[in-house]
Amino acid sequence: MLGKLRERYQKAMIPVGTFFSKTGLSPNVLTAIATIISLLSGIAFYMRILWGGVLLIFLGGFFDMLDGAVARASGRVTRFGAVLDHVLDRYAEYFILIGIALGGYMDWFWAAFALFGMVMASFTRAKAESVGGLKSCTVGIAERQEKLALIIGGAVIENWVTGALAVSVVLAGILSHITVIQRLAYTRDQTEENG
Repeated sequence: MLGKLRERYQKAMIPVGTFFSKTGLSPNVLTAIATIISLLSGIAFYMRILWGGVLLIFLGGFFDMLDGAVARASGRVTRFGAVLDHVLDRYAEYFILIGIALGGYMDWFWAAFALFGMVMASFTRAKAESVGGLKSCTVGIAERQEKLALIIGGAVIENWVTGALAVSVVLAGILSHITVIQRLAYTRDQTEENG
């Protein structure tokens, strides 16, 4: 879905990446900043500051795009940087969902359900590409962008409809688990190991 727009927003971020590459901040530092902002978002949700949590998710998302843009603009794209980005993305999701649960917006079981789905969707892609030998396994109904968009939407609606944030997180979890199944099926088809 939103992942299909990746090439477009990467092109749109080139001038921004060029500008920020002149600051001297490395892509890995920007990745770390994005994670810290996600931690602050989780704290905002814990403190029941909905708009703060939402704005910080947006800001964290911006820095998450910025690290790649700076890496490409400065010729500092590295395999370690890609790994670090994926790993810290999982921590970012953890911070946000734990903050939502600690803030009393939802039951712990469903927060864990969603978080595990998000982690497994990423894990399945990683294993498909490393062990399965696929060049890319970004297939599936929902990538990270869609799930965060759902959570943001739920948080905004929560201001008027109690429980909207919980529903959005559970939906993100369901879509994550569906994505796992889709990626496994895709990997099976691509590797032609149907036995």
